[in-house]
Amino acid sequence: MAPLLEVIGVSKQYPGVLANDDISLTVDSGEVVALLGENGAGKSTLVKAVFGLLRPDAGEIRIKGEPIVFGDTNAVIGRGVGMVHQHFQLVPVMSVAENIVLGDEPRRGGLLNMKKARAEVRALSERYGLAVDPAAMVEDLPVGMQQRIEILKALRKEVDLLILDEPTAVLTPQEIDEFLNVVRVLASQGVGIVLITHKLREVMAVADRVVVLRGGKVVGITTPKESNEEGLAQLMVGRSVVLRVNKGDAHPGKPVLTIKGLEVRDDRKLKAVDGVNLEVLSGEIVGVAGVEGNGQRELVEAICGMRPRAAGEVLVGGVPTENMHPHAVHLSGISHIPEDREKHGLVSSYSIADNLVLNQFDQEPFARGWIRNAGEITKNAHVLVKQFDIRTPSIKATAGTLSGGNMQKVIVARELSQDFHVLVAAQPTRGIDVGSIEFIHKQLIAARDRGAGVLLVSAELDEILSLSDRVAVMSGGKIVAVLDATGADRAYIGRLMAGLHD
Repeated sequence: MAPLLEVIGVSKQYPGVLANDDISLTVDSGEVVALLGENGAGKSTLVKAVFGLLRPDAGEIRIKGEPIVFGDTNAVIGRGVGMVHQHFQLVPVMSVAENIVLGDEPRRGGLLNMKKARAEVRALSERYGLAVDPAAMVEDLPVGMQQRIEILKALRKEVDLLILDEPTAVLTPQEIDEFLNVVRVLASQGVGIVLITHKLREVMAVADRVVVLRGGKVVGITTPKESNEEGLAQLMVGRSVVLRVNKGDAHPGKPVLTIKGLEVRDDRKLKAVDGVNLEVLSGEIVGVAGVEGNGQRELVEAICGMRPRAAGEVLVGGVPTENMHPHAVHLSGISHIPEDREKHGLVSSYSIADNLVLNQFDQEPFARGWIRNAGEITKNAHVLVKQFDIRTPSIKATAGTLSGGNMQKVIVARELSQDFHVLVAAQPTRGIDVGSIEFIHKQLIAARDRGAGVLLVSAELDEILSLSDRVAVMSGGKIVAVLDATGADRAYIGRLMAGLHD
C-alpha cells in the first residue's frame, strides 16, 4: 500500500537561493511528521508545493500513490489535503463565520444561510475545543484568535492529509496544549499530519517522526524517542544551540519608562487597559506576562503612539510623551519591536536596505532635507545584515521575500542599532526558529546591559521567566502583581494570568 504522501526528489530554485534541494520524504495515514529547520531552510516552500501553490523545478509529489498536478490547489484540496498557513488567509472585514465557510457556504434558496453557518462554526469549535465567536469581525480580533480561525477553516473539510505551517506560533501555552490534543485526535482518526513548528517541546509531544531540513536539504530523519530537544536544535542549526538563556545579574538604575494611571480603549471602544501603573528602570528587563487579549497589545500601542490614551500618561526619562505619533515617540527614545512584524514592522514591497532605515529615513546620515543619501543607506544595510546575520541574497531584495525569522532580524537590527532609552519588545520571537530565538535573546540582554530599560511582552511564559528581572502579570487590563523573576513560581503566575488574583 502506497504512503499517504510521497515527496520524491523535489527541488525549487529562486533567484540566488536553492530553496529545496532533492527532497524526499513520506507520510503515512495516522502519522504525525514534524518538519523542522531554521527560517529559510525550505519548509514552507516544500509544503506549498505539496498543496499545489507552486510548481517545483524537479521531482514528483504523490497523494495515495497518484501524482498531483502542480499549480492546481483546488485539485489538491479535492484529494483530501488541507493546510493551515503560516500567514493568515483571512478577510479582515468579514465575520469569523463568513471566513470559515468562505468558498463553501451553506445556502438556502440560493442565498447565504448565516444562521446555519454560525451553527456550523459553533459545533466545529466545540468539537475541537477551539472557542471562537462566530459573529465577531476578524479585524477586531487578536492574532491568537485569528490563528484559531485558520485552524478551524482547515478542519471544516474532511481531510486525509493536514499540513500545519506554524499553527501554534501565536497561541498561548494553554491553547497550544489544547491544539496538540486536537492533533492527537486527528491522527488517531487516520489523518496524516505534516507539522511545521519551531517549538521543540511540541515535536517531542506529538511527532511520530522528525524530518530536519537545513539549507534546502534533508539532513536528518529521526524520532522523538531517538533524540532530544538539544539534539534536534543542533541538527537544525548545524551547531550547538543554547536553549536556556544565560544572563548575568541586572544593575538597574533610574526610571526610564514610567506609566501612570494609563487607560486605553480597544477597537470596539471597550476599556482594554484599566489604570495601569508600571515603571521600567535602566539596566533591567521587565516582562509582562498574561494570556493574550488581556490588554497587552493595547498597552504597547499606547506607549508607542499607535493608539490614543483615554487617561493617564507615559514618560520617558521623566518627560511626558503626550499625544505623540509613532515617529515622534521613536525620537523621544523608544525603540519598538512590534507584535505583528508584517503589518507594523516592515513594508514588504520595500528593499531590506530601506526597511533598515524606516524610522530614520528623514535623519542624517540617511537624508539631508528631502534628499536621500543612497550610499549611506546601502552602507548601513551591509553592516547590519552582517552584524545581525540576516540571511538574504541581496540587500536590494524586498522584505516580503524573507523568511519569518529573517524578517524579525531586520526589525531587531533596525531598532537595536540606534540610540534609545527604552526598548518595547512585543512577542519578539513569535514564529521563529531556535537559532534566531537564541540570537534575539542575546540582543535583548545586551540592550539591558548597555543601560536601556526593556519592556518585554510575550505570550511565552518560559521566555518571560528566563529573560526578565521583574515580572508584571496582566489580567483583565490591570497589572495584578509585579514579582521578582528570581525564584518566581510558575504555577502562581499562571493562576494570576488566569484571573485568580487572590
